[in-house]
Amino acid sequence: MCDIFRVGMADAKVCKAPDKLTTLGLGSCVGVVVYDEERSIAGLAHIMLPDSNSIRQNSNKYKFADTGIEKLVEMLIYKGAGRNNLKAKLAGGAQMFKFMSDSDSMKIGERNVLAVQEKLASLSIPVISSDTGGNYGRSIEFDIATSELTIKAIGHEIRVI
Repeated sequence: MCDIFRVGMADAKVCKAPDKLTTLGLGSCVGVVVYDEERSIAGLAHIMLPDSNSIRQNSNKYKFADTGIEKLVEMLIYKGAGRNNLKAKLAGGAQMFKFMSDSDSMKIGERNVLAVQEKLASLSIPVISSDTGGNYGRSIEFDIATSELTIKAIGHEIRVI
């Protein structure tokens, strides 16, 4: 029997197969799954903002793409993941509201996705697949045993990537 570990906003967890990881309510936030398929270990971070440097209250490292992904990778390696085996899958990063301005500061979902992609690239972690953007929220579940990320969104078919 497996356990399903729930990851809250600005949080992260790491576990091994047969367990699963889930997070709910990804709007502009990005769910980042980093996993080592060979050793059946994975971690999930629920990233809220792109950059910790622009926020004063930045003590929660998991809130930000730049610091949260680094911490997640550290946790994975500590738990036995192979650094060179790591891969990623992403979901979320929606533009949940329409704004009168085209200001980039209002495009938080898009900025989150870009920041996550850039951080993963800087760590040489390939993004295998993603389901990002749009204007709808998502909930995700990662099955460590199969490396499948199931994405659920109201009004949309269930996707598995």
